[in-house]
Amino acid sequence: MARAIILVLDSFGVGGAPDADRFGDAGSDTLGHIAEQCAIGLGDRQGLRQGPLLLPNLTSLGLVQAARLATGRVPAEMDDSVRPIGRYACANEVSLGKDTPSGHWEIAGVPVRFEWGYFPEGEETFPTDLLEKIYEIAELPGSLANCHASGTDVINALGEDHIRSGKPIFYTSADSVFQIAAHEHHFGLERLFRLCEAVRKLVDPLNIGRVIARPFIGESPDDFHRTGNRRDYSVPPPEPTLLDRARDAGRLVIAVGKISDIFAHQGISEMRKAEGNDALFNTTLAAMDDADDGDIVFTNFVDFDMLYGHRRDVPGYAAALERFDARLPEIARKLRRNDLVIITADHGCDPTWRGNDHTRERVPILCFGSAVTAGSAGIRETFADIAESVAAHLGLAPGRHGRSFI
Repeated sequence: MARAIILVLDSFGVGGAPDADRFGDAGSDTLGHIAEQCAIGLGDRQGLRQGPLLLPNLTSLGLVQAARLATGRVPAEMDDSVRPIGRYACANEVSLGKDTPSGHWEIAGVPVRFEWGYFPEGEETFPTDLLEKIYEIAELPGSLANCHASGTDVINALGEDHIRSGKPIFYTSADSVFQIAAHEHHFGLERLFRLCEAVRKLVDPLNIGRVIARPFIGESPDDFHRTGNRRDYSVPPPEPTLLDRARDAGRLVIAVGKISDIFAHQGISEMRKAEGNDALFNTTLAAMDDADDGDIVFTNFVDFDMLYGHRRDVPGYAAALERFDARLPEIARKLRRNDLVIITADHGCDPTWRGNDHTRERVPILCFGSAVTAGSAGIRETFADIAESVAAHLGLAPGRHGRSFI
């Protein structure tokens, strides 16, 4: 039995989703397009990285073969002659959205079969009556933006006005989300959290998936930057997930990064926050030290999505992948007999794609550990197969929506 370690490389899709055209994403391929750009020199950045995409450890686990399963193609300049030492697959998403909660809940065994509510693009993104209720409850002089926007762009554009006026910055995206940016000191971090809690209650009737606090610091666009104190206020999953089953069975579920927020803290034994992929990696290693037989460590590596996918930054995304790959042996050295590690993703966010939103893609599933049988597990029909594989490994009761591949 031992432990299960689930590592979500947020937005690391491998293309090929059969329903991508329904989302306007036919042809999107996060891994494939990053590799292609790196192969022709467009992934280079002085002082950061250069040359073809080099992911030797992920390749040894079957990443290239998983990508070929997904798209029928080998990513540019990546080695498909390496015989994988792990079990690999790619998976379709059956949830109706390509958002973070849908992807993670499906990974944990509960696909999202209902439609989220969304805020439309245009001059009246947020309904006037909703804004007036927020202003009244939170005693606000008003708000800024009230539109679809990139978080970093809208902070740079309106951060100084926010500091002067005391009006928080409200914005959304193609996801089911209400995001609130505010300065940690001038507005106040705890005040921002209280505001998000109030908004969470007000948007429940609209079926909005998340309200996100986006605190930032700095005094001008030259030094504005978001901090690691982000907090997601999610609706709870519609039924018990793998995490609930594990905790109900007396197992420890350690959530690293934004995992606990995504699940509305349900099924979570311990929440451990960290800022940046390296810090998240270090926190994961520490969690592995504390996890015992039968426990789960579940980590989201948010930088791939937040810093590089949404910002359409190919060199940054490539460098982050190479850094993660270089650190994978540290996970391997922490493993105990019969541990299971699963590396996967929750959706795509192709940094070469139009716009700045997520992309509908298949995701890789890469498994390793002493009890893992190497080879292909094929194309999985749902991310929920990940949850059922972990459940089978840990001796937990099976769920209703997937099938184990181990």
